[in-house]
Amino acid sequence: MSTIGSFEGFQPVSLKQEGDDQPSETDQLSVEEGDPGKDPMPKQISRQPSVTKSTLYPNPYHRPYISRKYFVTRPGAIETAMEDLKGHIAKTSGEKIQGFWLLTEIDHWNNEKERILLVTDKNLLICKYDFIMLSCVQLQWIPLGAVYRICLGKFAFPGMSLDKRQGEGLRIYWGSPEQQSLLSRWNPWSTEVPYATFTEHPIRHTSEKFLEICKLSGFTSKLVPAIQNALKNPSGSERQKRLMVLTEPILIETYMGLMSFIGNRNKLGYSLARGSIGF
Repeated sequence: MSTIGSFEGFQPVSLKQEGDDQPSETDQLSVEEGDPGKDPMPKQISRQPSVTKSTLYPNPYHRPYISRKYFVTRPGAIETAMEDLKGHIAKTSGEKIQGFWLLTEIDHWNNEKERILLVTDKNLLICKYDFIMLSCVQLQWIPLGAVYRICLGKFAFPGMSLDKRQGEGLRIYWGSPEQQSLLSRWNPWSTEVPYATFTEHPIRHTSEKFLEICKLSGFTSKLVPAIQNALKNPSGSERQKRLMVLTEPILIETYMGLMSFIGNRNKLGYSLARGSIGF
């Protein structure tokens, strides 16, 4: 808590001339009543110390009413999603889950999408979860052994791009972008993109809980060792395919960006309360 402008301990000083015994008007704030037959005492005024305090939130730039629009912040929402995914993995593969994260995926058209990420012993799972209906809509499985490159860095755009974003992100490659077809490259709904790009979720500073699961560095610190372990064969030696972790700009090849401009400004990729519609 920040305390600003505390003047406690400072006392007012009265200025008197030599031989002047009459109290200053800054000495008291009271009127003393004398006997009815006597002249009333002169009014004596004093000023009490002024104390001003200003309290700031832990994050002065965070507005709580805005974060409550995200359904993931509602009580029990993220916990329900985690339990649903744990049950699904236990039934399908039985793999051990190493961690959950809530991040924002940025597709090849610069559209933001709310995603839950899970790292198991053998797979990276990218989940599209509906926090309104509390149900898993889509689940993408990526074998950790197929990942060969991870890039960390700031976002970069072509010089003529009209919709650029600031900040840093993480890109995971499990296939070569050069082998991507022209159709899938220019299709905003394509599911054949051989990489995925992530950045931190907008609600990361709302609480300690979300700060932990929305932190990109925490996700990276778990993902890299998991991939390195998956690249090892049973004898313990690594295959010739090695993981490369690079620090370089992350290129997003969008030019007009009208679709992402409308979608990202209105947070269409998030489970968000959008107010009442109608009359």
